[in-house]
Amino acid sequence: MSEKVIVRQNRDFMTEILAPDPHRPDDPELYPVEHIYHLTPYGMLLVSLGTCTAIVLHTYAQHHGVALEEVELRLSYERVFADDCRDCEAIDEYREQIVEEIVLRGELSPQERQKLLLIARHCPIHKMLHQGIEVVISHLGD
Repeated sequence: MSEKVIVRQNRDFMTEILAPDPHRPDDPELYPVEHIYHLTPYGMLLVSLGTCTAIVLHTYAQHHGVALEEVELRLSYERVFADDCRDCEAIDEYREQIVEEIVLRGELSPQERQKLLLIARHCPIHKMLHQGIEVVISHLGD
């Protein structure tokens, strides 16, 4: 199983999201997303990570005089179901991975690019995914 999205954000925080058409799962093309309900839950997670990262990068750039014009994040979620789930009734853990490719556009020095790539890790969504977060489920009754 895999999911892919592209998030583009300019220095004015105008954001474009591209994702697969949920009605044509075999189509490899990515299309502009106009409504959140056009995304799968995995797509929503990727877009959350991408937009958070872009906002952190642009905010840092603006506060530090870095000429960042646009950020493009190409994100994919990967899990090979057959490799992980030979006996799905007994498994509690899956091997999953999010790959985030960052494209920085603007008149940037190599040092500024390197610093921005380090700053990208400060996105709160990145931190939650990287460090893990406990989800507690409770039953409230009828």
